[in-house]
Amino acid sequence: MEFVVFTEPQQGFSYDHQRRFAQLAEQLGFDAYFRSDHYMRMGPGSPLPGPTDAWTTLAGLALQTSRIRLGTLVSSATHRHPAVLAIQAAQVDAMSGGRVEFGLGTGWFEAEHRAYGIPFPRQRFGMLAEQLEVITGLWAADGAYSFAGEHYTLVEAPALPKPVQRPVPIIVGGGGVRRTPAIAARFASEFNIGFQPDEVVAEKFAGVRAACERAGRDTATLKLSVALPTLIGSDEAELSRRAAAIGRDPGAVRADDVIAGLPDEIVARVAGLRDLGAQRVYFQLMDLRDLDHLALLGGLLPQLRAL
Repeated sequence: MEFVVFTEPQQGFSYDHQRRFAQLAEQLGFDAYFRSDHYMRMGPGSPLPGPTDAWTTLAGLALQTSRIRLGTLVSSATHRHPAVLAIQAAQVDAMSGGRVEFGLGTGWFEAEHRAYGIPFPRQRFGMLAEQLEVITGLWAADGAYSFAGEHYTLVEAPALPKPVQRPVPIIVGGGGVRRTPAIAARFASEFNIGFQPDEVVAEKFAGVRAACERAGRDTATLKLSVALPTLIGSDEAELSRRAAAIGRDPGAVRADDVIAGLPDEIVARVAGLRDLGAQRVYFQLMDLRDLDHLALLGGLLPQLRAL
């Protein structure tokens, strides 16, 4: 299994917070550092220090880390034109020496679009499919690339720069019953389902496997992953303190759609996700100032890798 640190910097964290977190994750041996792609805080609390752009952040981390893989879970198709995004991701891949993983989704947070004047069309699956077709087409093209779709038109694009990785790993995720699995089967190297209880995870894994079979794709070529909020404490008092620090009820922190508890419980929970078919786990850690939290989780990696 692979183990990823997944952060939500829009909740109140600067680039320096992210840099320290990513560098420690690398030192501890995590496989990847991922971040969300949002421009506004969700829920109550101070908006300071303000948002950081996902791909600008990853460009900085590309130069300030050396091994850990870097990605978004997931970039929003509404935030960038696909040709621009293809250039950005290819450039960060080169800056990192081939460590980028490219997650893309439809986008969902309407309030941030309204706040920043970003269009938020009601029908976005067509945009997502076209963006994936454009981005993969630009990366793969031998020479100029053209595309004519409902949402995007490119005419003799130079299709440069190329990423170092050929191909770049592509992550598609979500809970859709039909279109999301079909898009994943067509474009993705990894399918992710986030923030759902085990029975839903199992259902979505089965759905994307079926979509692969319908498309004539070997299901073994699609990595399956889970992203879940994560809280760990060395004892109950520490667990409760960490829950309160991020606004969760300390008395109800354990649930079937989180990874939470004392160290032995974390190991058992991950073992259960493995049994569902997960090959990669994204630990969503909300407090980027709490480096001790990350260190405690990282100390479990030898046990988790032995599962």
